[in-house]
Amino acid sequence: MENKTSYRLKNVLLETGFEYNDQEIIKTKTDLFCIDIENGQIKNIKPNEPNSTAIDAKGYLMLPAFKDMHAHLDKMLFGLPWQAVSSKRRTVKDMIAYEQKMIPEWLKTSVERTEKMIDFVQGYGTAYIRSHFNVDPTSGLNSLKHLEKALQNKKTSITAELVAFPQHGLYYTDTLPILKDVAKMDSVAYIGGVDPYSLDGSIEKPMEQITQLAIDNNKGIDLHLHEMGESGMNTIQYLIDKTEENPQLRGKAFVSHAFALSALNETETEKIAEKLAHAGVGIVSSVPFGNMIMPIPTLRKHGVEVLIGNDNIQDHWNTFGSGNMLQKANLIAELYGYETEWELSRTLAFATRYKLPLNDNGNQQWPKVGDEANLVFVDASCSAEAVSRISSIKSLIHNGKIVF
Repeated sequence: MENKTSYRLKNVLLETGFEYNDQEIIKTKTDLFCIDIENGQIKNIKPNEPNSTAIDAKGYLMLPAFKDMHAHLDKMLFGLPWQAVSSKRRTVKDMIAYEQKMIPEWLKTSVERTEKMIDFVQGYGTAYIRSHFNVDPTSGLNSLKHLEKALQNKKTSITAELVAFPQHGLYYTDTLPILKDVAKMDSVAYIGGVDPYSLDGSIEKPMEQITQLAIDNNKGIDLHLHEMGESGMNTIQYLIDKTEENPQLRGKAFVSHAFALSALNETETEKIAEKLAHAGVGIVSSVPFGNMIMPIPTLRKHGVEVLIGNDNIQDHWNTFGSGNMLQKANLIAELYGYETEWELSRTLAFATRYKLPLNDNGNQQWPKVGDEANLVFVDASCSAEAVSRISSIKSLIHNGKIVF
């Protein structure tokens, strides 16, 4: 259908509160409404008028559009022939050598394939992505240029924030001069990094550069950290200390993966969670499982912002990413035993970056008049069911535009 700047939706299912039985939440209350959209915002929320001239939402549940907070849109095999992960590449340095060989080939089709990937995740209700892009001597600025071109072509249907990611180390390859140039660019929101000790042989030397670039250029930090044990924990502590020293980094400093946290005992986890929360340092996770379970409940208990992303969907690192943020929320619910109506409804927050229709007490807090019209319509009776059943996505609206 043709997109208009103003239109009305009818038969929109919204959550209105919780239903109790003997102080237990047993159900989520809902009702049907009409929603007026104007110039990318919610203009009015009115009682339903099923016979009105309006776009029929068919009773589907309206939720905040999903946010994927860790992706690599510039560097994936999506759109190329199927290729599983090779057993011959096990270390980060193995991967770097492979990337140095393959990046020139991948770049030839990266714009078109990035657009296909955006279409793919939008089909699962995602309208916002934090994407890392490679900064390294092999890519130069081409990974960024190609990513920006794809995002420009999709600008009416997706919002992205970009992380300059020195995947090949600052010093392991001669990446620092390129990163310094990229850090000045307005389109870049975060300075990234990767395993400073194992790649560059030092925690302090690369971390000092990363944090100073962020401070000098008013950027955030989002550091990939796969390292376990002492070097992993010392790197996390280094970022905590730097953020305490530089309050402008508070709420803008993140550790992606942070696998070292998965090996701590309960007392150690509580202590580091307190430190992370106090400093305003967040954790970004793709929710690993098997031999590595992240302490997400403990981090959240202490107020640490935990962001969730798919990370790999189809690439040379991993092929198991579904692209579906509801599936990530479902995985969290299963891993950590969130199964009641209330718990499942809260778990949706991991797909929306903590925007929920109802607050913890069941009071309606979204949508409100004036909110941006970033909406997803789901075939579910409530948030809890959507998470538990990974319900199908029926429509996505981004800044008022009906994407599908």
